[in-house]
Amino acid sequence: MMVRHAVALRLRLSGTLPMKIAYVGCGYVFDIYMRTAWAYPEIEVRGVFDLDTDRSAVVARHYGFHVYPDLDTLLSDPAVDIVVNLTSIQSHYIVTKRALEAGKHVYSEKPITTDLDRTRELFALAASRGLVLTGAPCNIFCDAIATMWKAVDEGAIGKPVLVYAELDDNPAHLMNLESVQSPTGAPFPYAEELQEGCTVEHVGYHLVWLCAMFGPVRSMTAFSATLVAHKTDTPLDPADTPDLSVGCLEFDGGVSVRVTCSWVAPRDHRIRIVGEAGEICVDNVFHDQAAVHLERFSRVSLSARKAYTIRTQPLLGRVFGVGGRRLRLVRRWKSHAVEAERGVGRSAKHRVVSWLRRREVYAQDKLLGIGEMARALAEGRPQPLPDDFLLHLNELTLAIQRSGPQGATMRPTTTFAKITPLPDVIGNRRRPRIEVRSGLVSRWLNGVVTALHRR
Repeated sequence: MMVRHAVALRLRLSGTLPMKIAYVGCGYVFDIYMRTAWAYPEIEVRGVFDLDTDRSAVVARHYGFHVYPDLDTLLSDPAVDIVVNLTSIQSHYIVTKRALEAGKHVYSEKPITTDLDRTRELFALAASRGLVLTGAPCNIFCDAIATMWKAVDEGAIGKPVLVYAELDDNPAHLMNLESVQSPTGAPFPYAEELQEGCTVEHVGYHLVWLCAMFGPVRSMTAFSATLVAHKTDTPLDPADTPDLSVGCLEFDGGVSVRVTCSWVAPRDHRIRIVGEAGEICVDNVFHDQAAVHLERFSRVSLSARKAYTIRTQPLLGRVFGVGGRRLRLVRRWKSHAVEAERGVGRSAKHRVVSWLRRREVYAQDKLLGIGEMARALAEGRPQPLPDDFLLHLNELTLAIQRSGPQGATMRPTTTFAKITPLPDVIGNRRRPRIEVRSGLVSRWLNGVVTALHRR
């Protein structure tokens, strides 16, 4: 039996057989993972387990998955290569630890834990057993960041010096979160989200981009506070988790960043990277194929944006180069995954809502992180997100969250060697360089402005 299992595992790692995974936790986020499952024939779901047996029964009926009667049975299944931990944040540590002790690779939802020493312990345990522990957020691998990263790497904005990153996610007290459900009826875990806080839940979506592009954080000053005390009639513990945080980060490479999270301000998920020669902007960090705009600064564009009409009329602003131009996205191996959805909701209403959501609001391939993990295992190479990188993200997240209304300044105790993009992003030099030459109208207007400034 053990010999047959070892042979099968080697075949799966070589890509001959599908990598087999099992999910622990079938809550709201489970359906989001399933939206792109159709695009991963190389990953096979061996089964699922949830403490809520009614919920696991719904998943079994809807998706046709096998349900394990308990966690021990799942962990003792020799066919399972990777355990995907989608449990509540407070259960992350124990579920991940048990899976590693059972000899399974683990992919965990964020954060890995809310205690830095426990996170260190889990990475040490994985290393001691020759196992992989990695996790979300996986938007680092998406088309939008690939495009932005390539442009910055090729000098499209000159030396990057400043970043503004926003993650405002609407006033939680006005959003009727208690009524939100997934397509298969799982309630949105609003109480946990509010108790854990917007920073723990969301800041990783920006930090993973920033740390990948600019390296480790050298120093940080942060502030967090509770601005709206009553967000739900459901009792919360704690009841005063910060709903706003602001982190000012200095990276080793000299880039300065301000990142903001809140459940108070209207939705704003932008990230802007300002260089000495221009700016690149992604409109929505929650959309894998969000629009990416590149603006090369000129006297025309910098002067024109002073005008109220130019700032409020984007089409007119484009004539003067304000906002730059939209870049063609760098497509990756699973780009198609977020462009369709199969097998989650089956009604005509769901198909329409799904299309609108993917086009206008939100499109994340949450299986992409597992896909990259499995691909690295199959190719026998290091994981694209090393342990020390993820540990650094964990420390930054917790420090921002816990900085408090008096504010705090700190130097992280963790660091990592700067990572490089995957080969099909920047390493593939056959891709055309991103064009940074100004358009004919911009060059003509720049000449006019220059002439007007002469005596």
